[in-house]
Amino acid sequence: MKRKIIHIDESKCDGCGLCASACAEGAIRIIDGKAKLVSETYCDGLGACLGGCPQGALTIEEREASGFSEEAVKEHVEKEQAAAPPHAANHGGCPSSKMMDFGPAQSAKSALSHWPVQLHLISPAAPCFQNADMVLAADCVAYALGGFHENYLQGRRLSIACPKLDSNQEEYAEKIRCLIDEAKINTLVVMIMQVPCCSGLLAMAKSAAHRAKRKIPVKAVVVGLKGDILSEEWV
Repeated sequence: MKRKIIHIDESKCDGCGLCASACAEGAIRIIDGKAKLVSETYCDGLGACLGGCPQGALTIEEREASGFSEEAVKEHVEKEQAAAPPHAANHGGCPSSKMMDFGPAQSAKSALSHWPVQLHLISPAAPCFQNADMVLAADCVAYALGGFHENYLQGRRLSIACPKLDSNQEEYAEKIRCLIDEAKINTLVVMIMQVPCCSGLLAMAKSAAHRAKRKIPVKAVVVGLKGDILSEEWV
């Protein structure tokens, strides 16, 4: 059937999650840093989400689409509410995926200047990554290395990943390449633990840097389990 339904221009979407919060039917989710229509049957086409997009990435179009189903929406929403923790944002507007740029660090204890930081959630198109110096750190690094914020994060943008436990890692290398070619980051510091599985993150970053059209300096930092720096070199 032909009807009105939401259209998402992913080239404009920065993954802030405001549209997902505004959609009472739960038709929109933030997936890999971009808003996605998870099912046509959940979208009523009324456009309640339009005003929630600061980038103008949402429009209503008329096209062939599956019919809207209130019964399917009710089942979907109840399932999502049952699975969500008590503090979760309404219908998928998860705070973990809302892009925030804090500007210069305000705390003497933290040098973190933006959010989110998980590699699946960040968008290379986000303004905070443009022409930035970056740190790509294995999840455990900041816990092991006492001077992580002061010595490595200060003045840099951060992304974290776990080469052993994270899923869909095939997307990581492409996202790193986009950071180099599209965000035009200046340098990349890859920080890993000394355990064997962590070396996969460095290999992934080196592969992405090799495939990128732009060539940037890449530094590898290996952190010991007791928090000491085992090696630090440009690769």
